Amino acid sequence: MDAIILQILNGLDKGSAYALIALGLTLIFGTLGVVNFAHGALFMLGAFCAVTFSRLLSLGFVPEDAGDTSVGGFSFGALQQETPYVVHWFGEATGNAIIDWAVPLSILFAIPVMIAIGVTMERGLIKHFYKRPHADQILVTFGLAIVLQEIIKYFYGANPIPTPAPSAFVGSFDFGVLLGFDPGSIVYPYWRLTYFFFAAILIAAVFAFLQFTTFGMVVRAGMADRETVGMLGIDIDRRFTIMFGIAAAVAGLAGVMYGPINSPNYHMGMDFLVLSFVVVVVGGMGSLPGAVLAGFMLGIIEAFASMTQVLNVLPGINQIIIYLVAIVVLLTRPRGLMGRKGVMED
Repeated sequence: MDAIILQILNGLDKGSAYALIALGLTLIFGTLGVVNFAHGALFMLGAFCAVTFSRLLSLGFVPEDAGDTSVGGFSFGALQQETPYVVHWFGEATGNAIIDWAVPLSILFAIPVMIAIGVTMERGLIKHFYKRPHADQILVTFGLAIVLQEIIKYFYGANPIPTPAPSAFVGSFDFGVLLGFDPGSIVYPYWRLTYFFFAAILIAAVFAFLQFTTFGMVVRAGMADRETVGMLGIDIDRRFTIMFGIAAAVAGLAGVMYGPINSPNYHMGMDFLVLSFVVVVVGGMGSLPGAVLAGFMLGIIEAFASMTQVLNVLPGINQIIIYLVAIVVLLTRPRGLMGRKGVMED
């Protein structure tokens, strides 16, 4: 039982990233009808927003009154120990706390940056491919993803960059004691639990925005019948552009918070891209609830397939299990688990 609970936790952890990326992909496909193969790059850019923000917080200066170091009559000059500007401005305790919480605080930095990137992508490139075949959309967005990836590689290097979680989240939570098992039988890192709860809150916020705001209601109406909404005098194109920016922000925030789990590197977007598209197809193209359901479901299935007991019987099954599930789902239900009737069925 403890192994089962641990794998469920692992599945929810992986499923959180899948669901967040798939949610943004589905928002873009459902509103604009665009197959965006650059969405994984947006996840990667979000992670590097956290890296950039952490570096900005670490910027400092050498105080003018730094003392000299003299040994045996020889002077080695001023001690070159930088003081971060945030420590100088806010005091040692507060400044160091801000630096320690750099990853969560970078959310405030990432939101406007990712929305701006998303809107620029849509207005500058994507809008020219609305009426083009999906193959053209895939080619141009995949090319854009490679360009963004190489830009990040040029400025940040090819090696992963550690982005540690706040010290308050270092360590693991003992689920075993909470559930009545022996101490230490079920332990799980605090930050991975935080990522799951963050994903749940972000997903709920997106659904609430679409369900309970006037803007969201118009967007949902436009997803169902774009022409009719346009005939009512509503500038649905502008709203869809904003939704592209929101989808980019969702992917970016998923990347921001994923940094402490997997150190950001220039190819991390590609690592998630194909799996995220599988999640979207399994959940149903254009179905937001389907994307979230499929994300968590496939994450849990992949976690159980990674168990040692399973790998001893079926070596390598954890590498292909998601694709096998996708084949079974699409053979029995071509529109996906919660897709609209007629989508991908003709």
